[in-house]
Amino acid sequence: MKALEGVKILDFTHVQSGPTCTQLLAWFGADVIKVERPGTGDITRGQLCDVPDADSLYFTMLNHNKRSITLDTKNPKGMEVLWEMVKTCDVMVENFAPGVLDRMGLTWAKVHEVNPRMIVASIKGFGPGPYEDCKVYENVAQCAGGAASTTGFRDGLPLVTGAQIGDSGTGLHLALGIVTALYHRTHSGLGQKVDCAMQDGVLNLCRVKLRDQQRLGHGPLKEYSQFGEGEPFGDAVPRAGNDSGGGQPGRILKCKGWETDPNAYIYFITQAPVWEKICDVIGEPGWKTDPNYAKPPARLPRLNEIFGRIEQWTMSKSKFEAMDILNEYDIPCGPILSMKEIAEEKSLRDTGTVVEVDHPTRGKYLSVGNPIKLSNSPTEVRRSPLLGEHTEEVLRDVLKLDEGRIAAITESGATGAVTRAAAE
Repeated sequence: MKALEGVKILDFTHVQSGPTCTQLLAWFGADVIKVERPGTGDITRGQLCDVPDADSLYFTMLNHNKRSITLDTKNPKGMEVLWEMVKTCDVMVENFAPGVLDRMGLTWAKVHEVNPRMIVASIKGFGPGPYEDCKVYENVAQCAGGAASTTGFRDGLPLVTGAQIGDSGTGLHLALGIVTALYHRTHSGLGQKVDCAMQDGVLNLCRVKLRDQQRLGHGPLKEYSQFGEGEPFGDAVPRAGNDSGGGQPGRILKCKGWETDPNAYIYFITQAPVWEKICDVIGEPGWKTDPNYAKPPARLPRLNEIFGRIEQWTMSKSKFEAMDILNEYDIPCGPILSMKEIAEEKSLRDTGTVVEVDHPTRGKYLSVGNPIKLSNSPTEVRRSPLLGEHTEEVLRDVLKLDEGRIAAITESGATGAVTRAAAE
């Protein structure tokens, strides 16, 4: 049995942050009914298209295992259907701009009155405060949540990361909030509001930098490279390049082939418990007893020299050869894997972390699978829905509407363009 089987989700989300959340719930077995605008649907269906006359990968990779219903909520019959769905579903998820849901008449008070058990979950850019009415996208969230100011090298610009910590990260946070509210409902009998701001989600993922901000008040951050280089610290956490930030010095180092391969690198951590093994591997046994290198505090001012010597060794090996050797000694390290290498990695296919999906209009494509594995509730990744593919099915099987009412709704244009037979 699927973990969330029987839970019905009214999915009012679009683009990335909301669809990430509802896709995860769908992977766990919830019946996610995506409400889309007739004719166009989720804007990402037509963004970054690579195959003509087919939904984009942007859309397909965020909307697996869902059903799609097209509904014109400006049409009175469309709103009737929507309120039927509010009465029937367990959770409504939305990531509209601030105020949109209220303007549609879907206020928390009204929804709670119609269905006291419904959970209304929302993603916004900011929580209450000076920016709560601002529209936010991925990179804005990364900047406002503290990620960009602490990413990059200290002599360069702030940088955003390639990981979608603003959109997908907040979607994951919201999914946890929804599941928690569902559990709470099992003994309270009542739904509640679940809110997650993108700024808050990014900050939660940047907590070690907030840690360092407070440590900075008590002296320099000695594990940061700039300490060993004699560079003074300012009053805010600096960008730390590729320092590990976990108290154990780490760097990205070149491997054999780096001159032509932009990903021929390895991440190497000089963890204190394996320092002597590191010295043996790189051919510096004298460092094990030399007072300038033997203890972590002595090594901190010499990190550039130490990593330079380690890099001489890593440059003589491919990143995978280095991994094999270092793992024998439990030395923490990791190859810089390109997206091509990840897409082709058999072990990720075997675990369902990367899946191949067949789509009726675009053919086979790769997608991420469920990153969370449950022993008794395995995930089956099914293709994303075509626009409005399940409209009649939802009206009939979920809302239990009779054929006459379905015909009236269709005739009104509430679910899309009305096709009229030509006159005889």
